Amino acid sequence: MALPIYKHGQGKWTRLLTAAGVGVIALAGVRWLWQELDAIPDGHHREFWQIGMFLGVLLGTAGILYWVLNKPKIADFMIGTEAEMKKVNWPTRREIIGSTWVVICGTLMMAVFLYVVDLFFTEFFLNLHIIEGESLLRRLLSGS
Repeated sequence: MALPIYKHGQGKWTRLLTAAGVGVIALAGVRWLWQELDAIPDGHHREFWQIGMFLGVLLGTAGILYWVLNKPKIADFMIGTEAEMKKVNWPTRREIIGSTWVVICGTLMMAVFLYVVDLFFTEFFLNLHIIEGESLLRRLLSGS
């Protein structure tokens, strides 16, 4: 007898990718736990503890994940999310490249602007003797 899946066939990719993400997190936790159990002395069946914890955590995670992803409220949310994602108008490669260049140019312009403002405030505070140091403009003009 197979375990029943609530609204089988609907929200397949959303549920599958959610399970994959939780699986990666569980595997990272199991890896950490395995290393922590290396502290058990050799005479105390360390390998059995490590394998037992490995299987226990993975089976427990799988069981909880199955239970959570088959709850009607959560499953309906996943199904609705997948349906909405199919309605999204994804940009073309050309639009993505154009938008990326706009972001890069805007970031560079902002960086140059903030650098000039920083130079201005540095000169201003140096002239008011609030901060001490040598002016960048004086260094550039003197050629040193």
